[in-house]
Amino acid sequence: MAINVERFGETPQGQQVDKYTLTNEHGVSASFTNLGGTWISMLVPDRNGQVADVVLGYDSLEGYLKNPAHFGAVIGRNANRIGGAAFSLNGEDYPLSDNDGGNNLHSGPDFYHGRIWEVELDESSLGSRVSFSLFSPDGDQGFPGNAQITVSYTLTQDDAVVIDYHMISDADTVANFTNHSYFNLAGHDQGSILGHKVWINADAFTPADAGSIPTGEVAPVKGTPMDFTKMKEIGQEIGAAYEPLLLGKGYDHNWVLRLAETDKERGDEVCLCAKACDPVSGRCMAVYTDLPGMQFYTGNFLREELVGPGKGGAAYGFRHGFCFETQYYPDAIHKSSFPSPILRAGEEYKTTTIYQFSQE
Repeated sequence: MAINVERFGETPQGQQVDKYTLTNEHGVSASFTNLGGTWISMLVPDRNGQVADVVLGYDSLEGYLKNPAHFGAVIGRNANRIGGAAFSLNGEDYPLSDNDGGNNLHSGPDFYHGRIWEVELDESSLGSRVSFSLFSPDGDQGFPGNAQITVSYTLTQDDAVVIDYHMISDADTVANFTNHSYFNLAGHDQGSILGHKVWINADAFTPADAGSIPTGEVAPVKGTPMDFTKMKEIGQEIGAAYEPLLLGKGYDHNWVLRLAETDKERGDEVCLCAKACDPVSGRCMAVYTDLPGMQFYTGNFLREELVGPGKGGAAYGFRHGFCFETQYYPDAIHKSSFPSPILRAGEEYKTTTIYQFSQE
């Protein structure tokens, strides 16, 4: 295993930004930057040994300083949406920024991926690891509590990226982190992902309104285009005249994950929740998590004029990447029937998501 550090650039405020590349014995590598703890590349071979970068992103720091699509970003304190851009906790009201049609999205607009994080490098029993840490003061983004946050990425010998999230706060607050990488297993610059095949370990999803705020219902996927309990092409039913798909402009919904009994019997802390494969290259990605939900997003709002040129001048457009964002359900702070994203003072928020790459 190896860790390489190189200069990535400098912010307009004069802060140094570095790039950290982890490489395992197979030559598989993953790169990250201390600007936001952002995941910026993932180089994996296809079934014939041809290596490609399978995450969308930018060649230079300038792209990540803007990053309107949140490529590779750590999202917190709250991933996804909070309806009405406000919430109440312990009898106190907390207004948030309205950055998404009356709602708050990804705790913006002062995103964590626009900040410089502290870095620690080490070798664990699993592989090479880079850890990014950030102090988020009371009132930051509108959330209560002084919070100490750490996000660690480990590249293992079996070609997996293990993401460990940790947060502790001195006041009750919200803790709900995710990674917003966009994947294209054919290669970041290979266009549409509609031919990818996807399986999701979920019997239900949370329908949402036109603003992508869940209604509170947990609806079965059976008999609907939301059913990925058997692997199928993303494009097979994405254009169906089905209200959730029409409202979301495609797949952009939270699936209610089913913990596999075999995983629980083994005592695993994380369970297999999803898998995606590109039939042409043979590259596959399996996702494991201990979280209750996952947002499957098919890049319905990607536009070249929005995100600008990508790596190597690639034009990233409509449905050129997909996201598997593990999470607490969107707007869970307002839905008592959903698993709670509340972190109590002094308690630890600890969660793990794994993206494992393979070929078939």
